[in-house]
Amino acid sequence: MKQDAETKNQSEKILLAAFHCISSKGYANVSLRDIANEAGVVLSQLNYYFKNKEGLFTEVIKLMAQKYLREVEQCLQKGDAPKDKISSLIKYFQEMLKTNPALFRLLYDLTGLALWSSALKDLLCSLFKGLSDLIEKHILHDIPIRRNLEGYSPKSIARMILGAMLGTAIQVILDSEEKNLPEALNAVEIIF
Repeated sequence: MKQDAETKNQSEKILLAAFHCISSKGYANVSLRDIANEAGVVLSQLNYYFKNKEGLFTEVIKLMAQKYLREVEQCLQKGDAPKDKISSLIKYFQEMLKTNPALFRLLYDLTGLALWSSALKDLLCSLFKGLSDLIEKHILHDIPIRRNLEGYSPKSIARMILGAMLGTAIQVILDSEEKNLPEALNAVEIIF
């Protein structure tokens, strides 16, 4: 039993180190040795726990996805009206961009990797689907759609909202000089 806890602690330590290294330096600038050093373990332990680099990044994506899905669902449960819920989601994105932009950097970095890896692609597709499903469930379920959006399914509108918010978030990260750019997220409210 003690060995199981120690194994879990070691693998979690490696996973958190990978999460930190990639989100702060970017995938292209991080080696497995950097991750091992950050975790305070020998390099062979990364292979022992995660088999290979893709196995490690798969687990990093799972960790990131759980974090995003949990936090987004919590913020979408605030307020009663759909407009309150979308405002809560906008505030969440704005706050994350201000206090934890590394999480967005990690998302974008791993999304780029997913273009070339089917295992990573499936995980990121699942994350994006989960996020848009949450938006559909908590915001778009049983609300009247504005006239200019008639003919589009709630699923399509949820994907559009998510895409607009993620697209704006990447612009905020890339253009840190533009101080008012995070306010562009507020434009998502025009659908109500």
